[in-house]
Formats: sequence, C-alpha cells, structure tokens
Amino acid sequence: MEKELVAMLLAGGKGTRLETLTKKIAKPAVNFGGKYRIIDFPLSNCANSGIDTVGVLTQYESILLNTYIGNGEKWGLNGIHSLTATLPPRQTEEGNVWYKGTADAIYQNIDFLDNLKPTYVLILSGDHIYRMNYQSMLDAHKQSNADLTVAVIDVDKKEASRFGIMSIDKDNLVTQFEEKPAQPKSTLASMGIYIFNYKELRQALINDAKDDTSEHDFGKNIIPTLLKQKKRLLAFPFKGYWRDVGTIESLWEANMDLLDDEEAKRLLLNDDLKLFTEDTRSLPQYLGEKAKVKDALINQGAVIFGSVDHSVIFHDVTIEEGAIVIDSVIMPGATIKSGTTLKKVIVAPNIKVETSINGGTSVVLVSK
Repeated sequence: MEKELVAMLLAGGKGTRLETLTKKIAKPAVNFGGKYRIIDFPLSNCANSGIDTVGVLTQYESILLNTYIGNGEKWGLNGIHSLTATLPPRQTEEGNVWYKGTADAIYQNIDFLDNLKPTYVLILSGDHIYRMNYQSMLDAHKQSNADLTVAVIDVDKKEASRFGIMSIDKDNLVTQFEEKPAQPKSTLASMGIYIFNYKELRQALINDAKDDTSEHDFGKNIIPTLLKQKKRLLAFPFKGYWRDVGTIESLWEANMDLLDDEEAKRLLLNDDLKLFTEDTRSLPQYLGEKAKVKDALINQGAVIFGSVDHSVIFHDVTIEEGAIVIDSVIMPGATIKSGTTLKKVIVAPNIKVETSINGGTSVVLVSK
C-alpha cells in the first residue's frame, strides 16, 4: 500500500488545564459549540481535504474517544475507501509504554506509517478549533520543495510566549524558531500543524529517540534540530479563525466567539467545508422570543422554559422556568433549576445546578 499523504492526529494529551472536564474523557472528546466535540474539527478538515487515511493517537481516558471515533464513518472515513485507526501506546508485559511527547507518539507508530509508505505525513493536534483545507498547504510544501512545512498564524504580542514563535524570510522560509519564548522576537506562531516528507520525518524521529536528553517534542526538539541541520522549513500562513482550547478560559471564549466573532460563526456555516459530527439535530442560531432567548446558540434537543442570553446550550439540557442563563456554556444533560441565575459559567455534562453563580471577571466551571 502506498499513500501520498497520511494524517496523524495527536489526541492523547491529559488535558489537566480543562480540570474535571477531562477527568474521565480525553481532551479532544470535550463538547464544543452546541452539538460538536473538539475532535470533529480536525477530522472534518481531513475529510474535506480528501485525506482518506488518518491515524488517531490516543492515550489518557481514551475509551469514550475511541468509541466516538469508531470506524470514522461520522466523517466519511468509514474504511470502505479509507481508514481511520485509533493508535494507543505500545503494550508490553509491564503495561503501556506511555507517549513521552508529541514526537515520541509518532515514533511509536513508525510501523503503522511504514506499512502505508506515505510520501508525506500531516501531523495535527486534537484540541484546536479551526477549518482548513490541508491540500493547499500540501501544494505549498511541494512547490517550495520543503522538508517540513509549518502552518502559522499571527497572534497578539501578549499571547506570543504561549506558542512556538518563528522568524521567516521573504520566501516564507523559517530562519529562527523558539518554543514558548519569554521575549518573543515575532508574533508568527506555530499552529501545531506540520507536513513532513516522510523520509525526513522518519530519520528525525529515529535520531530523536536515541537522544536521552530530548523531551521528544516537535516544538522543543524536532523543529530546532532540523533548523540547525539547515533543512528547508517553510511557514504556511493561515488566514481565518483558529483557537487552542486547552484551558477553561479559552474553551469558554471560543464558545462565546460563535456568538460574537464573524470568522468564528463561519466555522459552523461554511458550506464548502462541511463540519461532521455524531449529533444530527439542527442547531438554530436564534430562537427569538419563543423561550425568552436572546443572542444564543441552542441545540434543537434542549428544553428551555427559562431565560437565556448570549449563551451556548447543548442537547438534553433543561433550563427550568424562572432560571436565568447569561454568557454561559451549558453542556449536554445538564439541568438548571428554577430560581437559579448563572453568569459566565461552564456547566459540565449531566450536572444539576441549584445555586446561583456569577463568574465575574473569570470563568467558573461547575462539575461533579
């Protein structure tokens, strides 16, 4: 079997910054946007890009995620003319050999890639919200004759220290790269989306695995090493909405963006790049005066008797008469009892809320 491009989706992170939302489920399986899960976005991007082979690398609390992914049918990757494979860490007599880092996760699955004989490998993160056709990135990679192409986005200077930051020349070739620098030299941030020539990637991973001082991470180790070796690294500028939703605050902000940000709204309304998910119920943007709803994204499977203002409401949610929800995200199966007022809150799935909460200047997570 020979494939031009195979995607490897890193979905094994522990997700500790999402607190109890990831206590029992993997971060990419967390709910988002009224009817989706975070992993719907990169998998839908793969389907829309014509990529028919995707390896999903799972690890912590992966049972629900593995079940959700199944054979990939939700995204048109159903194994008939395509393949979606969940790839857990290696099993030994002593137990799992946990992935040591993003690069080690790919290294542990070299046999999977070798069997497919890809020319190129696309590496993705499972906890980012964005829509992208990866074929245009692949075209740029080929045209530049690059060894590695990194998708980049311009970020606010005060946020730059959170990312891998790079400097580029007039041809978009990377001249400098720093992972999460204290004093960023630019605002051009890596999105954690990479296209490698597989032969180059394979050798880099083998070399890195032998280095006991390495953290086995793409940003900290692989990219800086390739740059030192004078390999050809191309930056691929991305225009559009993109957000890392690895924290409670960023998850809340991304949900609110669906109500306020025109680019974010297009995430759910782009006819050219269909967004696939398990939930087939409709997601009306507004319900008007029908249920005292104002400026809200509400799943058809929610039951609302109370008041909702500027919030995102998932399926199987009940908001009782006399309850008020403002600037909040209410996840599936939650019940907001009568007399309760919530403001700037994320309510975890299957929670019953009977006490009023005002998040004030921060975001409050209500969970078990």
